[in-house]
Amino acid sequence: MKILVVGGTRYFGIPMVNALLTKGHDVTIATRGNAKVDFEGEVNYVTLDRMDSSSVKRALENQKFDVIIDKIAYSSNDVKTLLENVICERYIQMSTCSVYLNEHANICEDEFVTSDYPLVWMDRIKDYATTKRNAERAVLEYMAPSACTFVRYPIVLGENDYTRRLCFYIEHINNEQAMFVDDLDEAMAFIHEKDAGEFIAYLVDHPINGAVNGCSSGTVKISEIISYIEKKLGKKAILSENGDAAPFNGRKDTLSFNTEKAEKAGFVFPDLNSWLYKLIDYEIGQIIK
Repeated sequence: MKILVVGGTRYFGIPMVNALLTKGHDVTIATRGNAKVDFEGEVNYVTLDRMDSSSVKRALENQKFDVIIDKIAYSSNDVKTLLENVICERYIQMSTCSVYLNEHANICEDEFVTSDYPLVWMDRIKDYATTKRNAERAVLEYMAPSACTFVRYPIVLGENDYTRRLCFYIEHINNEQAMFVDDLDEAMAFIHEKDAGEFIAYLVDHPINGAVNGCSSGTVKISEIISYIEKKLGKKAILSENGDAAPFNGRKDTLSFNTEKAEKAGFVFPDLNSWLYKLIDYEIGQIIK
């Protein structure tokens, strides 16, 4: 299939594109021209500014794709500038589990119904959840519900995580710096970068209509992450309300997501424990080598 990938040159976009190439798809990557990646196969590139409608039109006018994978649609206007200027049979948007209005365990996709959300045309704002809800809703102005997929992920972790959220805990414990953790017993779900990329690629050949959750099975408490790092480093965490705010703060309850919809389509996510502690070991090795 002929596939346009918008934003596929960093983080889990790389295993996603490699998985598409392995399946023999014809992949074109739309970028601002700042990055080229040594993928495991040949890709085409187009240069555009996806926030500028005229730029998108110049780059993609009269082109038609079987599938568009949009990894960087943050706002409704982002969607508009793209979909008003290119034709596709199917559209896959990387959304987020932040669209859900209430946090609890085992959240199902129907707890946020895209079509019910009142659309506001808007640029990117600080309220990430509102921005992404509108990004989902905007798609339905251009695509039939049966022709689009919204992939909802929790926090993505991996060796290439440029936000260094997991490293925050390792560095603070290793350097004996105080950190503020608002709830040690909060339990969270995550997904590994490789699984995040490969699941989106899987959806090209195994379409799912509407929203679909993706995350590793199981949850982990922040206290368990800290305890593991303490044992590995032989140092105790310094916890203080006056310390640096930890990146996983702000959760109100155990937060996990139901993945039965993905599993019925044939994709099974690994258990969180199968990779999380290996990742912590890797990051510790990178920091103290």
